[in-house]
Amino acid sequence: MPKRVLTGRVVSDKMDKTITVLVERRIMHPLYKKFIRRSKKYAAHDEANTCKEGDLVRIEECAPISKRKTWIVTERNGASLNAPAETASA
Repeated sequence: MPKRVLTGRVVSDKMDKTITVLVERRIMHPLYKKFIRRSKKYAAHDEANTCKEGDLVRIEECAPISKRKTWIVTERNGASLNAPAETASA
């Protein structure tokens, strides 16, 4: 089964190696057919503490890291976070 990928905005970076990401989605009301915004906060793992409040990030589902944390940051402001680590080791 493929891993879920979500895009959202960082609302908190006060924890060590963890950020809180607010993901908004639009759903249509079943009766009134009007679009409604629904939002949810996810705790995501940020190994290098690079993400700051207000950044647009892409998070990917992973194995549980802690009680609440089952997401890992893959991109920050459109730039992949894995690319610099690969070039540094090569």
